[in-house]
Amino acid sequence: MPDNLSAHTASTSQGTGPGLDLLVEGMSCASCVRRVERALTKVPGVESAQANFATGHTRVRLQSGADPAALEEALDRAVEKAGYAVLHPEPEAAGATPPRHRMGWLRPTLAGLLALPFLIGMIGMGLGRDWMPPPLAQFVLATLMQFGIGAGIYRKAWGAVRDLTGNMELLVAIGTTAAWALSTVLMLNDGHHLYFEASALVLAFVSLGRFLEERARNAAAGAVETLLKLRPDTALRLDGQGREEEVPTARLRQGDRIAIRPGARIPADALLEEGEAGVDESALTGESRAVAKSPGDALAAGTVVLDGRLVARVTATGKDTRLARIAALVEEAGSSRAPIQRLADRVSAVFVPVVLGIAAVTFLGWLLAGAAAQVALLHAVAVLVVACPCALGLATPAAVVAGTGAAARAGILLRDAEAIERARGLSVVAFDKTGTLTEGRPRLAALVPAEGVAREEALRLAARLQAGSEHPLARAVLDEAGGTPRPAESFRALPGRGVEGVAEGRRLRLGSDRLLPQAGAPEPLAAASAEQAAHGYSQSWLIESGPEGERVLALLGFEDAPRAGAAEAVARLHALGLRTAMLSGDNEAAAREAARRFGIDEVAARLLPEDKATRLAAWHAEGRRVAMVGDGVNDAPALAAADLGIAMGGGTDAAFAAAHLALLRPDPRLVPAALSVLHATWRTIAQNLGWAFAFNTLAIPAAALGGLSPALAGGAMALSSLTVLGNALRLTRWKPEGETAHEHR
Repeated sequence: MPDNLSAHTASTSQGTGPGLDLLVEGMSCASCVRRVERALTKVPGVESAQANFATGHTRVRLQSGADPAALEEALDRAVEKAGYAVLHPEPEAAGATPPRHRMGWLRPTLAGLLALPFLIGMIGMGLGRDWMPPPLAQFVLATLMQFGIGAGIYRKAWGAVRDLTGNMELLVAIGTTAAWALSTVLMLNDGHHLYFEASALVLAFVSLGRFLEERARNAAAGAVETLLKLRPDTALRLDGQGREEEVPTARLRQGDRIAIRPGARIPADALLEEGEAGVDESALTGESRAVAKSPGDALAAGTVVLDGRLVARVTATGKDTRLARIAALVEEAGSSRAPIQRLADRVSAVFVPVVLGIAAVTFLGWLLAGAAAQVALLHAVAVLVVACPCALGLATPAAVVAGTGAAARAGILLRDAEAIERARGLSVVAFDKTGTLTEGRPRLAALVPAEGVAREEALRLAARLQAGSEHPLARAVLDEAGGTPRPAESFRALPGRGVEGVAEGRRLRLGSDRLLPQAGAPEPLAAASAEQAAHGYSQSWLIESGPEGERVLALLGFEDAPRAGAAEAVARLHALGLRTAMLSGDNEAAAREAARRFGIDEVAARLLPEDKATRLAAWHAEGRRVAMVGDGVNDAPALAAADLGIAMGGGTDAAFAAAHLALLRPDPRLVPAALSVLHATWRTIAQNLGWAFAFNTLAIPAAALGGLSPALAGGAMALSSLTVLGNALRLTRWKPEGETAHEHR
């Protein structure tokens, strides 16, 4: 698992100043999101705010120099003034269900009990019986519902009126208040033809719908909670004499020595000092096989020791662990706003005033048609209730949250929701070779010296040059040489070509065939180069520059084992209808042989880092959309230039920072899996938005024409929201191809 998630996490943050994360309770539609964001941005010192309807998570970006601690109280007041509340779970209980949510069943239960007599009365009406309570009892029950259960609705509706905006609560408040007031007037006049059941049942349906929505939204957002719960509550800390002491995990500090027994979860990131064991890292990386650990290996918080007792030294705790950083990435991606959400935002911005206008036209239309005032009013109330834009507001964020959570469980981290749309319409997936399709741990398979040069001499000089390089080929040379010699003097890297320096008084260069002198390589070495290329070896040339010009001292051939599953990943991409390409700095023959083994369609060889980005630009000019998969610093320009950049697990910080999504383990099969979950998430978003628009398009005219009573409209509105959430929840069952669990279609 990569240890560079901190760089990736930092790269996802927008703005110049520090940030704060708030958990806002009570948002019920897209209009609520805009009100919360507007209220927060009015606080002095706030640069921007982005709220997520599906999770309540709100990211506040402060202006440079602002003090987060000093602004917390002002932010809380701004949210409360807008009609909502900021929850403050205990830090050590992060991921636990907030107290208000634990009691979330209380309100719908009370609403159901108060509305039950009205429901029985309506059933009786359908059977030709008068089971409705007496008028005074109806008035008492409906009033308790209206101003008790509906108190929160009135509070948020008033906030919307004060801000000259609209929201779902405003529609419900106007509609139910009208029905309650009409019934109260009729009761005082003659006590006949009351409609208290309309307001009471609407409020009961809204309350129940909210409760079920909250449960479904929590289920969709469960990935972060699941990750945070991986950390055990206690740990075994060792004292100076090596005795075990059970302490809360929160008390662990960097440098503490801990013991982990078989079957226990590791409480913090640590460096293994004693013992050997297999460790199950599947919860973090999606890797189902145990990973063997021995002294010197890194251990990650939240993973499980399968066998053997381990002793390790803590290297990171709390929010600095890989577990916490992965959870932060998942939460940030789930809370980000997909570009398609702008469509729903634009619609919801004008939705409430348009619905109010339709309700007014409905009322007047029925009056002009000769209907009684109370009948016209009930039809207008039905329009107000059924039009509540909950489903529209939930359509995109619920799918994004569920999709990013499912991806994270498979070892795929989305940088933000934009990646979902970037994956659409791809035609080419381009791979870097070394470290992406291959293991990235090459070995020196052949060293062919020039005439008059001893093999030991060539290896010694090459090792002196490579002692100052971090390139994988450098490690292969040093391993063959049996150690790290004194580095060459005047060492300098030649990007995309190799290195140069002075060793033993000789000016040397080592790198690709771009460094060869004008005359090329001697005939014996040229023949050896062709033979090595036929085996797919990467090659480096050792060249000396002297008073008489340049001469080739040796040819080095490197073999890098293909990654398990690389050919399978390419085949899966072909099955998705995508072309594949390989962009490599290797020579033409070696690159083509490697591409043939993997089954890749197109090859571009002898590329400098900037050449890869240029090749992507050429594909773009042809109208092709390209995903780029890479792991190294030299891949960063291409990852940033691609329509979708995918950083391979185990890669560099630069690759992670430039990519749009990251793979937590170096498995090429995660590439088609990532595209699969992104496509599934996009389909879900499109289905949700289609349903939300279709529901309102059909339901509003039906209510205006008298086809829906207010009570039935309330039930339909709640069902619409639950349909959207249920569709999004299907994503939580998605698994990569080849796993036994159900894959989302």
